[in-house]
Amino acid sequence: MSEEPAPVPAVTSRHVAKGLGTTVLARLGAVVEIVAQPLYVAMFGLAGYGLYAVLWAAINLIENIFDLGMTSAMQRTVPQSAGDAEAAAALRTAMLFGVGPCLVVAGGIALFAADLAPFLNVATRDRPLVVPAIQLFVWALPLWAFVEIATSAMRARMVFGAEIRLRIVWEQILRLVFAGLFFAGGLGLKGLFIAHICSLAVTAFLCVRLLARYYSFAELRRAPRGSATAKNTFWAGLSILPSNVIARLFGDAPALILNLLIPGAGGAAAAGLFTIARKLSSVVQLVRIAFVYVLAPLAASAERADRAQVAAIYAYATRLISAVALPLAAVLAAGSSSLLGLFGAEAHVAQGAVIILFLARAAEAVLGISQPILQVVAAFRHQLTASIAGVLVAIGAGSLIVGHMDALTGVTLGMAAGLIVMAGIPMLQLALTEKLHPFDGQFLSVALRGGLVALVAGLLAFVARRLPDAAALPLIILLAMAAIWLSVRFALPDADRASLGSVGRRLRLQGGTLSEAS
Repeated sequence: MSEEPAPVPAVTSRHVAKGLGTTVLARLGAVVEIVAQPLYVAMFGLAGYGLYAVLWAAINLIENIFDLGMTSAMQRTVPQSAGDAEAAAALRTAMLFGVGPCLVVAGGIALFAADLAPFLNVATRDRPLVVPAIQLFVWALPLWAFVEIATSAMRARMVFGAEIRLRIVWEQILRLVFAGLFFAGGLGLKGLFIAHICSLAVTAFLCVRLLARYYSFAELRRAPRGSATAKNTFWAGLSILPSNVIARLFGDAPALILNLLIPGAGGAAAAGLFTIARKLSSVVQLVRIAFVYVLAPLAASAERADRAQVAAIYAYATRLISAVALPLAAVLAAGSSSLLGLFGAEAHVAQGAVIILFLARAAEAVLGISQPILQVVAAFRHQLTASIAGVLVAIGAGSLIVGHMDALTGVTLGMAAGLIVMAGIPMLQLALTEKLHPFDGQFLSVALRGGLVALVAGLLAFVARRLPDAAALPLIILLAMAAIWLSVRFALPDADRASLGSVGRRLRLQGGTLSEAS
């Protein structure tokens, strides 16, 4: 008589909270990157930094096309795999179809760099650097594809903390150190491109060591080709690819569009200004990204056991992200002029774009938590609707707005409109096709209380921005941290705060809500 398989452990809000803690730490590399941007602008100038931003945006877009969706595919197939052999088959498929095409494309771009260079608008002094910069920097493409797939493979194993040292120390801090050394050595802007390549190469090498801990390299060689897991990984990647590409378009295409619209050094500077605005708003975006990274594999596991578990973690994640993202965005948007002061007087032109992006990213965070749930539980055909609608709205809004205001603000407004539409549609799809929605009886009170905290904290930040930047910046950061604490402490129900475990106890987040306190 064969033994019945052991029951799959229930996926609860505690699993989401534990994954979030380590994933947020891993994504703090984005915060390190924000801190590094003023230094890059100071060393290489706004136009020079703009050229770097345009090329890196192009690499990100190309990588998201030619990795064939393999980073997202593993979030669906690896958690549902039966053993090490199937997980290894998924990883091998992802590496083959994710990194291989990027290598081929990088070779082609390097070969035709002289033909591509005239399309970029740069400062006159940087024009001789464009062709060699393309020929060198394009090799970041396969390196970046490898790093993205490797770290995604670890997250698919529900190992959420393995990226911390990679993302913060090796990818971001080491890049800044290399850039500073090369700048001091007289390499100029070329040193920034070399620093980026070096930091990615070190990160890729360390990824191999981490993969060996969570995947069987022996199975990578032995696993039969063409297995069901390999096929599922390939087709899952292709199905998610359009939505991945479109999501990346919203982050990187505006910098390329601005560079094409505005001739000369102005195009490079505009691309740099948009990148600065996007980097600042990524503080809010990283909250959503952390939830997306955690929810995708957890929802896949929960779906195997019970749809009710998916509904529970979906509602919990929406409440928690609302309590964090709304006050954070309100404070940073209100104090944006002080934040832009870090980048010099030229950067204040981007204040409108920064405020728009902060608010759009907050709306995307609350609405967009539905996307990883949709990718896991719904049919593949449902995943394109939001992406296509978002792009159409962004193009339509941008084309109508740009002629009536400056290009930077107009392009950003179009992007923001598309982002919100693209985030909201998956929530509607889940409600209509899967009968899943996050708005249980607790959400309204969380939204109202969190909104009240956000309003008061935003007003205080608006007052604080009138102080000199040296005093305003630390005060705005403290206000943001205090607003998040107050929102989580007094807006979330007891069970949600209890799920935060020892972190919640250390931060004194246990206790009553606003209504209980009053």
